Amino acid sequence: MKRYSYQIVSAWARLGPRFLPFADVATPGVPLLRLLRLSLFQVSVGMAMVLLVGTLNRVMIVELHVPASIVAAMVALPMFYAPLRALIGFRSDTHRSELGWRRVPFIWMGSMIQFGGLAVMPFALLVLSGGGNASQWPVWVGWAAGGIAFLLVGAGLHTVQTAGLALTTDLVPPESQARVVGLMCVMLLLGTIVSALLFGAFLAEFTPARLVQVLQAAAVATLLLNVLALWKQETRRPSRQRREQTEPVPSFRQAWQSHLATEGALARLTAIALGTLAFGMQDVLLEPYGGQVLGMTVGQTTWLTAALAAGGLAGFSWASYVLNKNAEPARMASFGAMLGIPAFSAVIYAASSQSVALFACGVVLIGFGAGLFSHGNLTLTMGRADKEQAGLALGAWGAVQASAAGLGVAAGGVLRDTVAAMAASGMFGSRHAGAATGYVVVYALEILLLVATVVVMSPLCTGRQARRPSPGPYEGQGVGR
Repeated sequence: MKRYSYQIVSAWARLGPRFLPFADVATPGVPLLRLLRLSLFQVSVGMAMVLLVGTLNRVMIVELHVPASIVAAMVALPMFYAPLRALIGFRSDTHRSELGWRRVPFIWMGSMIQFGGLAVMPFALLVLSGGGNASQWPVWVGWAAGGIAFLLVGAGLHTVQTAGLALTTDLVPPESQARVVGLMCVMLLLGTIVSALLFGAFLAEFTPARLVQVLQAAAVATLLLNVLALWKQETRRPSRQRREQTEPVPSFRQAWQSHLATEGALARLTAIALGTLAFGMQDVLLEPYGGQVLGMTVGQTTWLTAALAAGGLAGFSWASYVLNKNAEPARMASFGAMLGIPAFSAVIYAASSQSVALFACGVVLIGFGAGLFSHGNLTLTMGRADKEQAGLALGAWGAVQASAAGLGVAAGGVLRDTVAAMAASGMFGSRHAGAATGYVVVYALEILLLVATVVVMSPLCTGRQARRPSPGPYEGQGVGR
């Protein structure tokens, strides 16, 4: 009997790395369960992103009757904190804790800031809408309280993600980074999808009391997920702190200049900005495009978001598989940008051919290309980060990526409305006076941006995968003391 049990266990052990998702990311020092637990901070980030740009956007406009301009300003506030991610990463690199931690204090601080923002947000929104007893407050109080709540949530999620990715880089050896990046991206996507479904179900019958319950439950879930993620992850090294007390700490300006002086850093950040801007401009346009131009129903356009997410998930998975074969991450990112060119071309051509199938294929390909581009660039950033500047490098990646994504969403909407108004006035002639003109101009601009991305990334495609020169201070370490 024992012999048969041993054979069954051995068979599962051989089967797991081949067929179970991300079963091969584990290392002797960092087992799979520990990596899955660490990735929970990405779930909390995805949950906050859904609230900021999705659920609360709709609730504030439809149920709480807040003017759309105020809602747009609230949603945009967290983007102002995104450029500070580079500073957060730098501070986590140089932080001197008596307990010997670098990343944990920043993850904890970001979690508490995010918790506080979510805890007070429902009351701030009720004051902002003027409902019930909240109408006794001046209007400016609601504006200020809502703005502060949104800013706190944004500051918290940016801090948690920056320090969390830096801790991941510290723990994982270079040869496993590509697979771990895929795991982190998939967990972020899963957190986004699951949170959207749960929030939609809980708020199906909206009441102010239900809004308070949902947002405060999200606050508690954020804290629990992040505490579970960081628990015993970073090894305490008090001796390191005592040694660094006698060493000078470089200023942020010096560290930033040193980072930009590394080979390919400026080209990489420029490519991230251009590519993220290109893929981000269509985020708020795909569903309206399907409805206005192709006559799709609300139910049909809702599936477009799922198709885009499915394409992104496939891109993350395929990039993890290929990069694990020692492929070059810069080439992977460049290939993702190249795939975006025929994808957006298909979306444009769907307008003249009135082909919903061609449009759907373009949407899936956009998600797939964006997944390859994001995975490749994050892996490239991790691989080329100096062991003492991992936080700064990932903070710079996050700052550029988040800022470009926010700018892309805003620019796409504004450009589409502007061109559509010009077309409706007859400026481009009667042939181009239809609803498709504004969308087509945005998609054509995205194609040009993707071409520029490929050109900028070409010097980075060296044909070999760059690795960090030496292991980080916590790589392969066991559970922290």
